[in-house]
Parts: sequence; structure tokens; C-alpha cells
Amino acid sequence: MNLKVLPGAELILPGLEDLRNNRNDTVGALLIAIARTRLTNAGLPIPQTTLASEPELTLYAKLKAERSDAYPYYNALLASLVSFCNALELVNR
Repeated sequence: MNLKVLPGAELILPGLEDLRNNRNDTVGALLIAIARTRLTNAGLPIPQTTLASEPELTLYAKLKAERSDAYPYYNALLASLVSFCNALELVNR
């Protein structure tokens, strides 16, 4: 399966690479931590590393420190995450 074609892959795939490199505080890694159970149940292997605790709060704090439009950007990131999860689940049915 080519994960690159799924919506939101531009966020999730780098996050997987970040986790493989023991970086759990990037946007992609935090999104994976938010949806870990759903992604794993859909068949996506998640690297065995320590995921951030409270990833939703960590992601929002990270965005708020970096940009003035943190809230709408946070919501857009979550929407992309949901799109990726939905597409992955459809592909793996």
C-alpha cells in the first residue's frame, strides 16, 4: 500500500520517521501520538518509542509558541489526521 497518496500523509509519514529517530515532539509525531490506537488498529506499524504524554496539549502549546494562528492551525492539523485515519481504514478493509 502506498501511504503517500493518502490525505494527510505529508504530516504522518514524517512523524513516523521522527519517531524512528526518537523525536517525539514534532508536529507529525504528536499527531501520531494523538491517534495511536486508531492508527495501530488500522494497520499502521508505529515505531516502538516513547510517545509524548498529553499530545493534544503538547501540540497546541508548540503551535502557540510558533504562530499567532495556533487555534485554527491546530484544528486543521486534527482534520488532516482524521482524513488520514479514515483513508487508512478504508484501504485496509
